Amino acid sequence: MTQSIRFSKILKAKTIKKTVMHVAVLAVMSTAVIGCNRGIKPVVNEPVKLVQIAEPISVLQPVFSTDVGNKKASKKDPLDLQVGYANGQIVTASRGGDLIGFNSAGERLWSINVDDQITGGVALDALSQTAIVSTRSGKIMAFDSATGAKRWQQQLSGSVLTPALITNNRVILSANDGFLHGLSLQTGQSVWQFATQVPAISVRGSAAPTLLDSKTALLATADGRLHAVTTDSGLPQWSRRVGVGSGSSEVERMSDVDGTPIVDKNQLFAISYSGQLLGIDLASRQVMFVKELASLKALTVNNQQVIATSLDGKVVAYNRTSGEMLWENEALAYRHLTNPVMIGNYIAVGDLEGVVHLFDLASGKIVSRVQTKGALSSLQVQGSRLMTQSTSGQVAIWQLAR
Repeated sequence: MTQSIRFSKILKAKTIKKTVMHVAVLAVMSTAVIGCNRGIKPVVNEPVKLVQIAEPISVLQPVFSTDVGNKKASKKDPLDLQVGYANGQIVTASRGGDLIGFNSAGERLWSINVDDQITGGVALDALSQTAIVSTRSGKIMAFDSATGAKRWQQQLSGSVLTPALITNNRVILSANDGFLHGLSLQTGQSVWQFATQVPAISVRGSAAPTLLDSKTALLATADGRLHAVTTDSGLPQWSRRVGVGSGSSEVERMSDVDGTPIVDKNQLFAISYSGQLLGIDLASRQVMFVKELASLKALTVNNQQVIATSLDGKVVAYNRTSGEMLWENEALAYRHLTNPVMIGNYIAVGDLEGVVHLFDLASGKIVSRVQTKGALSSLQVQGSRLMTQSTSGQVAIWQLAR
């Protein structure tokens, strides 16, 4: 109890007073807000124009790209379908319900249609060769990732907007009605449910479940909290507040944690829409630092740094222990940035025009770019490969240059 009180006091002491940021970001991020007053007119900030790199270097080499299509797309659904990639297997999904399997060279192996709009991207488990997708109507479907054969289907009470976490024979999902679900990987039967509070107004989106340790899942919710639950039975272990909104209106008080938290070397990092970036020592459960930065995107970390992209288009690196700012780059202001990812010795960030920018890790300068087609909302890295899927349905994979 003492630790929870201390944690809450630190957050409240660090909370930022925001007057217009929560309204402005509705236009900046092109993100739907559930329950928002339609009379609000957000401030529109034009994305900055790109400046040519003086001496660009070659960082990424194209492996393949393909158009999986964007038929039957609904403006009500978040446009963030992530690619499933594991041990050379690649499975992609389209808004129109097409599920397509490729090999590592980009050769199409199989294709099916699930007869519904896919909303959560693909979760791929290499060990069981299982691909999991979710649909707008709340269906969860499992397929053989090698053949495309359907294994099972389960109906949830709400739709799922992010890929599932597959671990310890469980499929763990976070639905937009506030329920967290643990399903059997073999049968799809519900094993456990965990209910969380749903605020009256929130940003439409959610963080993907992740592992805190081998037996514990970490889930972030729209009320600004992190929940640790056991993967096998969904028993709650602890709950902590990350986002603390302030202001007179419900819009200003939104505190969503939509970026998946990062757990690395017994340290936890998370960032909220309401403007708190936290570093937490998991051994002592003590807050290492709280920084004033707002984002809906996941962070990335390396041995020395934690890197974030902000709502207004900054890319910022902090010391992962002290929170000291190491560098900040504002060259991509209001370009609707993706999450940052580490690839080799570089930080990659995508934008609204399908450009992937590569930053020097030490200086924060942009040193290289590659281009795909359509706006990007998230980046993924597996080993030395970078994967993207744009809102127009263009899937691209790059290899780190040797």
